[in-house]
Amino acid sequence: MSLVDLDREALVFARTRAHDPRLERLAAAFSRTGEHALCWLGLGLAGAAFSRGEHRRRAWLRGLRTVAASYGANQAIKFAVRRRRPELDGLPPLTPVVTPLSFPSAHATTSFAAARAYAGLAPAWALYSAAGAFAVSRPYLGVHYPSDVLAGALLGTAVARVSP
Repeated sequence: MSLVDLDREALVFARTRAHDPRLERLAAAFSRTGEHALCWLGLGLAGAAFSRGEHRRRAWLRGLRTVAASYGANQAIKFAVRRRRPELDGLPPLTPVVTPLSFPSAHATTSFAAARAYAGLAPAWALYSAAGAFAVSRPYLGVHYPSDVLAGALLGTAVARVSP
């Protein structure tokens, strides 16, 4: 089996298992909060606004810049690669998308960048749990191949690692 076939089979698995309508609505609503990294940018702004001490405020703003940089890197790669979103016969996507391009997943990129960038400021377990939930939600909703999500998680982690 090729990697492309394995990726598609994993997507079909994600798209056909544990699909109760209530869980689908919850996953779609949660996933929408990650569009354009808005939840992560909002977290950084709120952290900076409500921080006590200049050092913590600067750290939140540094994390905010990291999330923005990860989104920019994601978009540059997405428009260079131009991979189309998955289409599965009889299994339409469960949420709208901003572009028809899928590689890498911006939700995964910005979420893993945010988890790493904000980890010293908020509980790392909560940040990485949210990042993981965003990542899993995308194939579950049928809008990304698992490889899109893996590439996004790696990209976001790398951007956060090299960010000043």
